[in-house]
Amino acid sequence: MIAMLAAGAALAAALGLLVLRWRDPDKAPHRITPAAERILFPLLGDTVSNSALDATLRLARAEGATLVPAYLATVPYRLPISTPLPNQCERAMPLLETIEQRAARLGVPVDSRIETGRTPRHALRQLLAHERYDRMVVPAATASSSGFDADDIAWLLENAPGEIAVLRAERNGAQRMGNSRARGSAARKLPRRPLPRRAPARR
Repeated sequence: MIAMLAAGAALAAALGLLVLRWRDPDKAPHRITPAAERILFPLLGDTVSNSALDATLRLARAEGATLVPAYLATVPYRLPISTPLPNQCERAMPLLETIEQRAARLGVPVDSRIETGRTPRHALRQLLAHERYDRMVVPAATASSSGFDADDIAWLLENAPGEIAVLRAERNGAQRMGNSRARGSAARKLPRRPLPRRAPARR
């Protein structure tokens, strides 16, 4: 009788532990990959592809992570590294604001920043020296969106710590985001062409 009670208690405990791990897989001792808390998303230029950003946001939402967009601004060698860069800030802020707005609609927290360097790779090195993150998502450069070239991606794979995922935007129909005000002002400067007049019909 005592042996049956002990076996029943052990079975109940095992079932309870199984239910706990099923409800909360993070507590399982053999989980494949821990969920990321911070996902670093470095940016270049004044555009980013919708598909690369959407994939990064989906990943952050699925893991309950904070998205860390980091805009890399380059400082010319003739200027001190601490020189303010108003032109690059004007390009970076609308891009970061767009990312924050899209992340807010999905409930993804955002912690944006701007990092400076002499070159994009130098800015990356500066960023990695002090930034804390669990996973990095790197947008690759394409003909329709800004991003990192093959050499910079290879350097990251060799030197950056943590997990790295490289995303390439769709080649066909890739949309870009950036400074909508700049695009709008450029569109307003286009001359309006008069409509061609029809020749009067002959009677």
